[in-house]
Amino acid sequence: MANTKKLNILCVSRFFKGSDFLTSVHDEGHQVYLLTSTKLKNDPWPFNIITEAFYMDEDSKGEWNMEHAIEGLAHTIRRLKFDAFIALDDFDVENVAYLREHFRMPGMGETTARYFRDKLAMRMKAQEEGISVPAFTALFHDEDIEHYANTVPAPWLIKPRSQASATGIKKIHDKAQLWEVLNSLGGERHHYLLEKFAPGAVFHVDSLIFDGKVLFAKASQYVDTPFEVAHGGGIFRSATIGDTTADAKALLKMNNDIMKAFGMVYSASHTEFIKCHEDGKYYFLETSARVGGAHLAEMVEYATGINLWKEWAKIEIASKLGKKYTAPKPEKYHAGILVSLSRYQKPDLAPFNHKNVCWKMDKDYHVGFILRDTEIKQVHQLLNDYTEIVKSEYHASLPAPDRPTN
Repeated sequence: MANTKKLNILCVSRFFKGSDFLTSVHDEGHQVYLLTSTKLKNDPWPFNIITEAFYMDEDSKGEWNMEHAIEGLAHTIRRLKFDAFIALDDFDVENVAYLREHFRMPGMGETTARYFRDKLAMRMKAQEEGISVPAFTALFHDEDIEHYANTVPAPWLIKPRSQASATGIKKIHDKAQLWEVLNSLGGERHHYLLEKFAPGAVFHVDSLIFDGKVLFAKASQYVDTPFEVAHGGGIFRSATIGDTTADAKALLKMNNDIMKAFGMVYSASHTEFIKCHEDGKYYFLETSARVGGAHLAEMVEYATGINLWKEWAKIEIASKLGKKYTAPKPEKYHAGILVSLSRYQKPDLAPFNHKNVCWKMDKDYHVGFILRDTEIKQVHQLLNDYTEIVKSEYHASLPAPDRPTN
């Protein structure tokens, strides 16, 4: 007999995102609960399908007091039994793992969560499993740092272990600058790692994993690297690549190897790689246990017809009910995305009216859109044409943030 139990699923996020996940849980016949920050209380969450919402105040660093979260949940669980805790954003993966451990909930615990959140843990695990990573070192022991600096040629990157994308990354050109920056970090040094700066093409693979198997994966390439965009005031662009290309085949295999090595069982994932210009080899950069941000999920959906948020929700539900899950058959389009800060609060998007424009961004001081076509050359040509318009008529830039902003 099929399991028809109605699940109570608590979705946790300190950012406004994942509405499609929440809606999908509801559409599958289950109860949706939301735990988010008080400052997001008035954001347009789909409250019509949310059974109950809970709120946490943030401190000056945008963090929650997790002991207070546990106390609040402990009180709530006296009357309401949850079947799953789901982290909707990268910055909630560790918090939700901590909650799962305390309340002995099924799902990713703190040790496995480290592989999908802590860049140092990712690199160490990948290296142990024979997966190529750029030369790196932890910043715990002075002699290890000296050895690294004397044996790995500069430039290097200092990266926060627990930030997303290019947030907080600093480029270092020599050993004197390295120690100057490390000294400036003071007691926070252990929260960072040092990595070889290897220029190359940066790719991402967005995937769905069920019962330890990657059932869907789509490879794409950033037109400009996230580091260049964040630190050079550039325009964010990405485009899907053909499934039969040499790049896609290599990346999809590495993605499978990483999911297996890191112990991913049920989730969506966004994983990044670099193809080094110097040696032509592929290196693992970072991964996550969530849907990719910056509207990359929408780009993947327009290319494949697969909504990663909705399918991730179905995966979580099937795993809790002991049911099977089958990923939809992907459509065969190519898609590209462009997002930029705008000098105008309400930019006029009328010039971007080509028939291949399938999505436009509606956000103050931003301009953005997604294109799709059956021909990849058409997507790239239109992206290039529109980029020139955005550069000359719309683009604005701000310094790269040291920590994420909502």
